[in-house]
Amino acid sequence: MSSDESVVDRISSFISVNKRGIVIGAAAAAVAVGGVAYYVASSRASGAAADEESLREGKKKDKKKKKHKKSTRDKDGPILEERKPRATEESDDDPPLTEEQIQALDTSERKTFAASLKQKGNDAYQDRKFILAAQYYTRAIAVSPLPEPVFYSNRAACYVSMEPPQHEMVVADCDEALKLDSRYVKALNRRATALEALERYEDALRDYTAATILGKFQNDAAGRSVERVLEKLSKKKAAEILASRERRLPSHTFVSAYFSAFRPRPLPSLPENPSTGDNTLILALEALGALDYAHSFSLVNEAIEQGISWELGSAEALNLRGTFNFLVGDTNGAKADFEESVRLVPSLTQSWVKIASVHMEQGDADKTFESFDEATKHNASDPDIYYHRGQVLFILNEFDKAAENYTKSTELDNTFVFSHIQLAVAQYKAGDVPKSMATFRRTLKAFPERSEPQNYYGELLLDQQRFQDAVEKFDRAIELERLKKPTNVLPLVNKGLALFQWKQDMEAAERCCNEALRTDPECEAAVATLAQLSLQQGKIDVAVRMFERHTELARNEPELVNALTYQYASYAQLKFIEHYPDLAGQLRQMARAMA
Repeated sequence: MSSDESVVDRISSFISVNKRGIVIGAAAAAVAVGGVAYYVASSRASGAAADEESLREGKKKDKKKKKHKKSTRDKDGPILEERKPRATEESDDDPPLTEEQIQALDTSERKTFAASLKQKGNDAYQDRKFILAAQYYTRAIAVSPLPEPVFYSNRAACYVSMEPPQHEMVVADCDEALKLDSRYVKALNRRATALEALERYEDALRDYTAATILGKFQNDAAGRSVERVLEKLSKKKAAEILASRERRLPSHTFVSAYFSAFRPRPLPSLPENPSTGDNTLILALEALGALDYAHSFSLVNEAIEQGISWELGSAEALNLRGTFNFLVGDTNGAKADFEESVRLVPSLTQSWVKIASVHMEQGDADKTFESFDEATKHNASDPDIYYHRGQVLFILNEFDKAAENYTKSTELDNTFVFSHIQLAVAQYKAGDVPKSMATFRRTLKAFPERSEPQNYYGELLLDQQRFQDAVEKFDRAIELERLKKPTNVLPLVNKGLALFQWKQDMEAAERCCNEALRTDPECEAAVATLAQLSLQQGKIDVAVRMFERHTELARNEPELVNALTYQYASYAQLKFIEHYPDLAGQLRQMARAMA
């Protein structure tokens, strides 16, 4: 586990714990964003509020008898048993009034007549005569002296229940109901359900979000609907983005963390008469050593195209190109390169270890450990094998076994700082805090000029809420990093999170993240943290920009889906405030209560 992964894990944990407060807080403060539309509360609001579960009216005497035959087809309205479609010949036996007859009635008569038609519609609905019920509601709409949102919403419920459901007509009727009463939660939920069925996920998310907030987060079904549609939308958008996006390396911080997880090896010896490709390979490896990753990637591709004259050189080149392919998200290309590398030189254990990483990313744990076993067959004394097998076991929460592998790695080579750090972290995760702290203290003493032990130790102190001690460690890590070029900015991000958790000091946390981004503009952890801090404060315009940036930086599908989830959740909250700006004050109070 790299430090980059660690800080992102803690960000995700913080988000999950504060999720409701973050969501409501963003919605509350979005009113500060320019361009919001003025909202005038509908004079018909009381009409919808007085719906009184109107579609349940009629046949109440059968309620207990039918209780065991419920359907969830219409989540917000009448709950009926699953039904087969009724014959389309269902019709209203009473001929509708002509326009002339309607105009001849006075207002009171029209209101009474409309209520009677609605009651007949309710009865027909309870009898699962959805076409007939829709006809009654249509006549009620025509007769009513004033538009009634409940008539449109009830007719929409009929369209939902028809076979096949008439989703476009549901949307149209709910549009009309919501023009009359924009806070009509039943209509919002019905329209959202239809929009989701039509795969108009952004619009469905807008409605589900509004229904959830208007319901003050008391409706768990609405909350689950938000999460469900967010998942569908984010996965769909992620697939579209990945299909068209040019692959590129992630941030320097991320790439450095990956390469630093392998012990450095000497350059391979060139053959007596090296080819052009051979010499280009050496240049690629030298660029890697100089941390010039983009140049190294370009050079190794060039070397392979030029042709490499000896097998070990070819295996090394494929190992390097496969690593870069893995980092840009081309998992299949990486796997092919690593497999060809070990075919040429089976004893190249680093390629076996990286094959294991590919299998792990693809979710195949069995093949992951088979690759480690294959590596040990060729060189059981390679400490990298045990370090990376420990990493996989750590991810699988097998902390004791992970610690055994880290210990084996340090026994074979005690100069590799990350084996010591991960041993301490595994001991901590296994619950042996005293042993973990002792391992960290030994590591700090053994590697006084390395920032990583300071940073990781700070993370464990932060987990124990020893805030001042944690910040001191992060400060020391920052001090050591500033002596290096390029600089690893993750201690800065960690310090920002610590100051926020310790003192709720948003400004200091933001300063740390912004300083990190000035140093490494593509640091995913800094972008994600700044986005969440902005959202927590209600700086939703800043949060949206950060989430959009996080989407651009996401390396693979899981990272992209996560970034898109928060991006579209923020968009939906902006839409809510555009439609309900008068609720901003109330939402801020809810945010303070929940955050």
